[in-house]
Amino acid sequence: MADDERYVNIPSFIFRDRSLAALEAIVVYLKDSQGLTYAQIARLLNRDDRTIWTTYTRAKKKGGTQ
Repeated sequence: MADDERYVNIPSFIFRDRSLAALEAIVVYLKDSQGLTYAQIARLLNRDDRTIWTTYTRAKKKGGTQ
């Protein structure tokens, strides 16, 4: 397995904040709690880093914090 490929356990409590979509909650958790970069999160979730940045920014504007 390459260094940028890894498994991350996502705790179910991050979905308690109903104001956030599932992807938003996951991205906020990985960025804020796990300290991953947008690029690392994008690779983990098989998404473009611009999508991750947009998702994170939108979640933060909604007040999403984990």
